[in-house]
Amino acid sequence: MYEYISGTVAEAAPTHAVLDAGGVGYLLHISLETYSAIEHAREARLYVHYIVREDAQLLYGFATKAERELFRLLISVSGVGGNTARMILSTYSPRELQGIIAAGNAVLLKNVKGLGLKTAQKIIVELSGKLAAAGPVDAAEAAPAAEAAEEALSALVMLGFAKAAAEKVLRTVIRESPEASVEQIVRTALKRL
Repeated sequence: MYEYISGTVAEAAPTHAVLDAGGVGYLLHISLETYSAIEHAREARLYVHYIVREDAQLLYGFATKAERELFRLLISVSGVGGNTARMILSTYSPRELQGIIAAGNAVLLKNVKGLGLKTAQKIIVELSGKLAAAGPVDAAEAAPAAEAAEEALSALVMLGFAKAAAEKVLRTVIRESPEASVEQIVRTALKRL
């Protein structure tokens, strides 16, 4: 129904944004990936997915079409709703997520808050074929970033940092420097923890 909404960013938070388009404020649920793209912008264009439920009508907004397509693929999996899909896209960038699915790494995908191993495995089984058919990213390129994040997280936890805090910092570090080595990621994360 809606392709995108463009307008002034009236409000931006890690979980939602309000775009003023022609005097109407649209509340869009967003991922951290989208938030990082619009948090300092005055104007934005968010690609939209509209969900109608019995008790609510929800708009999900995405900075890129690729992220929206991944969201749509995720919610096509039985047991994965809009909020779970948004949490997955907040934890991993679209490129990292495609690499995790292509590599079949259910253990890494299970690290998403609220996602169990069975659902992670289901996502991988159902989406690996769809992603391969679409061919949006080379798995060999995306998988190393996910593996580097996993190694860096293990190192930080072994050093005594809380897993949740370490994951949060690592997401930011990897988003800023996707090509960094594990050692560089850990050093940068240590400065921020």
